[in-house]
Amino acid sequence: MEDIKSLIAANIVQLRRKSGMTQIELAEKLNYSDKAVSKWERGESVPDIAVLKNIADLFGVTVDYLITEDHEEEELAQSGIDREELLRKRTRKHRMITGMSVLLVWLVAFLVFVILDISLSDTYAHLLCFMYACPTSAIVWLVFNAIWFDKRKNYAIISVMVWTLMAAVHLSVLAGGHNLWQLYLLGIPGQLIIILWSIIGKKN
Repeated sequence: MEDIKSLIAANIVQLRRKSGMTQIELAEKLNYSDKAVSKWERGESVPDIAVLKNIADLFGVTVDYLITEDHEEEELAQSGIDREELLRKRTRKHRMITGMSVLLVWLVAFLVFVILDISLSDTYAHLLCFMYACPTSAIVWLVFNAIWFDKRKNYAIISVMVWTLMAAVHLSVLAGGHNLWQLYLLGIPGQLIIILWSIIGKKN
């Protein structure tokens, strides 16, 4: 949180000075006191989201600009690279980061498998690490999708996460000699809730 405060403070100061405004002038344009602007620029407080939007519109930037340190978009625009090309490059980068993060989950799963394979004789037990890698991968994918990609896909990802988690738990219990197949019955109302949630989200 302190990092976000510092970034917002630095960006507001930079934009205000670049525009040749004083704190009082900025405060008047936002209908706030100069004391409030001074607190923002010192990082003692953070403007609410509506005020951040007003500040972004005032200086012709995005809200994302105000809360990030990397202002790649503006720098590329000055170099003559259009916005669509920038978005394509950024999307590719985000996909690579997401893919690498999911692969990291499976790398850890393979590492755990190798360690358990060396130390244990029960092959079935340590194969379960791959089953738990499935819902873990879905969680990682969900986080990055919620940040960077189409949030409507979140519902499908949540479904994958729920069913693979139930499968992993079922196989874990099965390894102990119990067949807890009834666990999948919980997935039915759970899936219906996810579907209704997605419909409400689309309407909103």
